[in-house]
Amino acid sequence: MAQVVILIPAYHPAAQLPEWAAALASDARVAQVVVVDDGSGAACQETFNSIGAIPGVRLLRHEVNRGKGAALKTGMAAIAAEFPGAAGVVTADADGQHTLADILRVAGALLETPERLVLGAREFAAGIPARSLFGNRITRFVLGLITGQRLQDTQTGLRGIPARLLPALLRLEASGYDFELDMLIAAGRRGVPIREIPIRTVYEPGNRTSHFNPLLDSMRIYFVFLRFSAVSMLTAVIDNLVFACLFLLGFGMAASQAGARVTAGSFQYFANKRRTFQADVRNRTAMPKYWFTVLATGSASYAIIHALHHGFGVAVLPAKLLAETVLFFVSFVVLRDWVYHVRREPPARPPASIPPGSS
Repeated sequence: MAQVVILIPAYHPAAQLPEWAAALASDARVAQVVVVDDGSGAACQETFNSIGAIPGVRLLRHEVNRGKGAALKTGMAAIAAEFPGAAGVVTADADGQHTLADILRVAGALLETPERLVLGAREFAAGIPARSLFGNRITRFVLGLITGQRLQDTQTGLRGIPARLLPALLRLEASGYDFELDMLIAAGRRGVPIREIPIRTVYEPGNRTSHFNPLLDSMRIYFVFLRFSAVSMLTAVIDNLVFACLFLLGFGMAASQAGARVTAGSFQYFANKRRTFQADVRNRTAMPKYWFTVLATGSASYAIIHALHHGFGVAVLPAKLLAETVLFFVSFVVLRDWVYHVRREPPARPPASIPPGSS
């Protein structure tokens, strides 16, 4: 029977964590529970000593606090090495905000659809703390723009991660809460479908055990979005500078546009492939699509500039900036869904048997 491994990153965890870990380890669908002490310090040693003594539970330690993403990667690396036959990893938070029943439901869903990334999606209704609502809707919108995936809960810590996604996640640079957002982006770029199942989230008064800082950690998450915008912005700067230089040196509009596109486009192709879309696509496949897109958008840009300049009397450089702004979102979607699109892998064969009540 296929099994999953439960991974719990813990920094100053709830006192009930040993009890929860023992209950999870006793379930037949769970091969092992891995708890990572992310530098909690002496105050939590009794809790972690209890965890380390539980059969079926493995304790890993960071000497200092390195961040949730780093703790998740430490656990994933150990699990990938020791349980290569597992269907995947189910991550859960150590603060009691996920019920045992929901953790096991996500585990069952991962066993049922081992080719999918399963998210335990919270329902943001009345009574949910403001710090947990902070930025969720904005994050959903921007993530949908970046990946083309519409998700209800982008910040949930309860996730069923398919085994085939682990190598890509271990290569991610993020080490804090932004790691979980990068995970969604990595899944989208690699054609891993995402499944959401509703869960009930338990909050204590004031949400005291949560270590998510609504200001600092949300800013860290949104810095990920800045990374996606940075390549496009720098490309635009290169494009406009080259265009302006060539045009002011006496080259015609068409020649200036072509020179700017070739220079900026070469930079943009490799920067987007490696940093923005993290795409595992071959250059011989993606590059012709990319340059076709550059040619198409360049032609459209030239047409818009020409129409604005000769038809409406707009100066060339302002017309250029306006044209590029209009075409920005169009080109982004084309790059995302065509040039750097990763073909979905064939679905993995589901386990031979699934325990009753696993979905």
